[in-house]
Amino acid sequence: MSIQIRFTLNEGLYLKDPQDSKLGRNIIQHSILLIDESGFESFTFKKLAERIGSTEASIYRYFENKHLLLIFLVNWYWEWVSYLIQINTMNVGDARVKLKIIVHSFVSAPKDNPGVEYVNESKLHNIVISEGVKAYHTKEVDKENSKGFFTSYKNLANSVSNVISEINPQFKYPYALATNLFEMSNNHIYFAKHLPRLTDISVNGNNVDEVETMLNYFADKLLS
Repeated sequence: MSIQIRFTLNEGLYLKDPQDSKLGRNIIQHSILLIDESGFESFTFKKLAERIGSTEASIYRYFENKHLLLIFLVNWYWEWVSYLIQINTMNVGDARVKLKIIVHSFVSAPKDNPGVEYVNESKLHNIVISEGVKAYHTKEVDKENSKGFFTSYKNLANSVSNVISEINPQFKYPYALATNLFEMSNNHIYFAKHLPRLTDISVNGNNVDEVETMLNYFADKLLS
């Protein structure tokens, strides 16, 4: 089933919002597929134009460069995780239950997708895992941060840190724990698949239950 979801992302990331047109949605869809296939370094607007049967000029009407496109895609994923958390915790009062739902959302956001037509969340999640830090581990991070390019991530961290503070108001590092839980959910999936001696968990295909168990273990120990 396809659903209509449109996230409001920072206008500085694009020249024309790709969510609002068929060509723009094709750009999102196939940039995800291409980056997942060959990596961000090998990805070019020329290759993307060939894939969608368009021109480089048409892509440049939406994005100034591929770096901003990557930030756009990563922001879309942060918004998607925030959306799932909001929906799944809407009527939950117990903060500890909320945090377990949040952890589940972190590790299973791709599987929870009901079908956004032009976004393959599973492949986008692969990009967040393997390429996501390239969106903000850059020389321009302070300048881009001042423009609000990472507000979606900050909002996600803030919502999670609020739940952590509900559980234990005396816990000194709610933001650090919030971001670490999210980053660990991605890093340890990557480690399990590619650098197994850097983690204690294993990932079998799309089964990431061990990652979820590990994150809940850390959260319970730190907040008890």
